Amino acid sequence: MSSIARALQDFQSLESLAAKDSALSALDARAKILVTLGFIVTVVSFDRYAVAALLPLVLFPVLMAALGNIPWRVIGRSVLLAAPFAVMLGAFNPWFDSQVVLRVAGVGISGGWLSFASILIRFALTVSAGLMLVAGTGFGPLCVGLGRLGVPQVLTTQLLLLHRYAGLLASEAARMSLARELRGNGRRLPLAVVGPLLGHLLLRALQRAERVHQAMLARGFNGQLPRGAGADWQRLDTVFVVVCLLGFGLARQLDLVHRLGTLVLGVLR
Repeated sequence: MSSIARALQDFQSLESLAAKDSALSALDARAKILVTLGFIVTVVSFDRYAVAALLPLVLFPVLMAALGNIPWRVIGRSVLLAAPFAVMLGAFNPWFDSQVVLRVAGVGISGGWLSFASILIRFALTVSAGLMLVAGTGFGPLCVGLGRLGVPQVLTTQLLLLHRYAGLLASEAARMSLARELRGNGRRLPLAVVGPLLGHLLLRALQRAERVHQAMLARGFNGQLPRGAGADWQRLDTVFVVVCLLGFGLARQLDLVHRLGTLVLGVLR
């Protein structure tokens, strides 16, 4: 299976996961949005050299996956697909910041390597949390929840349209990739062909977008998409938000890994 087809399959599987009944899908979309935003703010608020202090926050994606019965292989492939952006962002840190700030077993570790590792951990945590939010809520209910939180309707409508037709664009790219593989007998795509192929894909996407827009106008589209009513806020949603935010606050204020290590060393002595 090509990488485009696999990405399309993972993209579609997130919606199928959201349609399943689970403890995570039963929660109000607004509660999950607030908790995920609090988690992201907590992750990015750490010092640039923080590595061990971020590790306790791994419990949140694990908890979301357990509550939503979300398989890690789907989330992991999506995270790895976007990982090169994070690698490019911090790849030069070890050269720009070469001062040794930590020694482990006599080996000096520069601040650049620590900040690079911190970028990768933050990236994995925030992206996985966002994917868990989509997989445990669904994009339609997610946009409804954003609207009920006060996000302008024009923005939520654009997000819905982007989500719906990104799948169509990906399916067009998958068909073009399959056709190229069949005609090329599995040979790699020459670099000189990449530009014309992307241009052809863009033209096909624009033509399809025009046809879809004309069909929407013929059916009475007025700039707003019809949406169902969101669920009412329950006591369980309040408990979920309060517990998660308190956990994030503790992880931010207390270096749990350092305290645990100090405790273990004190017992061993």
